[in-house]
Amino acid sequence: MVGWIDLARVAVGANILLLAVLIYVWGQNYYQIRSKHTLGLLVFALFLFGENVIALYFYSLDPLLSAWFSTQVPDPAWQAMMALHSFETVALAVLTWITWD
Repeated sequence: MVGWIDLARVAVGANILLLAVLIYVWGQNYYQIRSKHTLGLLVFALFLFGENVIALYFYSLDPLLSAWFSTQVPDPAWQAMMALHSFETVALAVLTWITWD
C-alpha cells in the first residue's frame, strides 16, 4: 500500500514540474516585456519552487527528517499535508494551463 509520504512526494514533484514550466514562461515574458507584473509572477514562482524543493528534500533525502516523516507522523497530519499539497497542485495546474494558453 502506498503511504501518505509517497503521495506527498508525488504531489510535491508535480508542483516542481508545473512551477518549472511557469518559471520558464514567465522568465521568457519578463525578458521580452520587462514589466513589474511579470517580474512579480516570476519571483512568486521562484519562491514557491524553492519551498517545494525543500519539502521534497525533507520528505526524501534528509537523513533525520525523512525517517521521522516516514514513521512518526500520524495519519491525520499527513492527510492535512496531502490536502494542502493537492490543492496547490490543482491550483498550479490551472495556472499553468491558463498561462500556456
